[in-house]
Parts: sequence; C-alpha cells; structure tokens
Amino acid sequence: MAVSVLTLNNFEDEVLKSKTPVIIDFYADWCGPCQMMKPIFHALSDKFDGKLKFMRLDTEKDEFLAMKFGIQGIPSLVIVKGNKEVGRIVGYRSEDQLKAQINEVLKKI
Repeated sequence: MAVSVLTLNNFEDEVLKSKTPVIIDFYADWCGPCQMMKPIFHALSDKFDGKLKFMRLDTEKDEFLAMKFGIQGIPSLVIVKGNKEVGRIVGYRSEDQLKAQINEVLKKI
C-alpha cells in the first residue's frame, strides 16, 4: 500500500471518514530523524495493508493540523480511529521497534 500525503484539505475524507485506522507521520524535510524514518514508514505500509492507512503530513506546510494534534517534536506518529487518537509514537524507531509498537496499539482498538 502506498503512503499518501495528508493536508488540511483532505483531512476530513482521509482521516475522519476513514473506516480503517490511520497512522499519520508528522515530519519536516529538514528533520534528519524524519528522513531516516521515511523508508521504514513506507516499508511498514505494505506490511499493514488493509489494517492501517499510512499518511504523511509536512508540519511546515500544515502547521494547523500539527497544532491540532499537539505535535511538539518530530518525527511523531499518531494513530487515529474516527476522530480519536488511539496511539502516539514520538522519535525515531527501527523497523522492528515501530512494527511492534504499531501492533500493540492495533491490539487495543
């Protein structure tokens, strides 16, 4: 599954109306750890295909959504189901660490 770009314009359709939980990668192009996480995030999007929708949001372009979610550090991954945050992972993680943390959140929802 591909990773899609999230913006304020498509937030309602892609997140709020999604029947599948959504994981949002809040990042910035200048952030080194964010760039290191990008290929991991893309790789995991294939492994969670059908279970989780993967979206990326550039905090420099959509500050409003970053503020709405209270993002204070990046990379930050927020898992949303409906209009409710169900999980948050802050900081760089290896692929195995990130996969395990996502699985833990998915078990609870």
